[in-house]
Amino acid sequence: MHMSFSGLRALVTGAGKGIGRDTVKALHASGARVVAVSRTRSDLVSLTNECPGVEPVCVDLGDWEATERALGGVGPVDLLVNNAAVALLHPFLEVTKEVFDRSFHVNLRAVFQVSQIVARGMIARGVPGSIVNVSSMVAHVAFPSLSAYSSTKGAMTMLTKTMALELGPHKIRVNSVNPTVVLTNMGKRVSEDPEFARKLKERHPLKKFAEVEDVVNSILFLLSDYSASTSGSGILVDAGYLAS
Repeated sequence: MHMSFSGLRALVTGAGKGIGRDTVKALHASGARVVAVSRTRSDLVSLTNECPGVEPVCVDLGDWEATERALGGVGPVDLLVNNAAVALLHPFLEVTKEVFDRSFHVNLRAVFQVSQIVARGMIARGVPGSIVNVSSMVAHVAFPSLSAYSSTKGAMTMLTKTMALELGPHKIRVNSVNPTVVLTNMGKRVSEDPEFARKLKERHPLKKFAEVEDVVNSILFLLSDYSASTSGSGILVDAGYLAS
């Protein structure tokens, strides 16, 4: 399946590393003009060296005012990937206000804010669009020490559906991808206990975790016209975990 995004402009958050970085590279290779958003300037420098033409934006999406300044005038965007997230691991009884606020500001509030900016632009231009929210299978299943992170992803499930409902009349589709553990730097922290990682992998019917490429391919599918009738849905990239 060949996907071309030639003539379209995409915005990807959390673009410096992992899933976000590889999504930028895939969109760039498929002809899209890409705005790459990250809070780590060195990551953006290396990314723009690797993909000439990518437009870097360095901002901490947990800061509402800074985000408004950085992206309020971003210009026309046809495709949006809300990928930026933090996974702060703490037992439920040890979650502080700071951990809670940081988790929700980056993982959920920023999705509201960036999506509003982009969707308003799409509606003003009268063009269709596609938004993909990068969620997690922990939106549907509990894991220890992930109460704050899981809560943001559970909320993202309903946000995705509500956005799809309200933006659908404007021909804007909104979906999510919900991966299992992906062996990015963030994912490795979740599975750094070897015995826990072994048992967790065994619970997956496919006996493996997801590769970054698996998630990126699902994102590209949802961004593309191959999913033209799909909105308000989530693709589980979970190696069968929820079936177990």
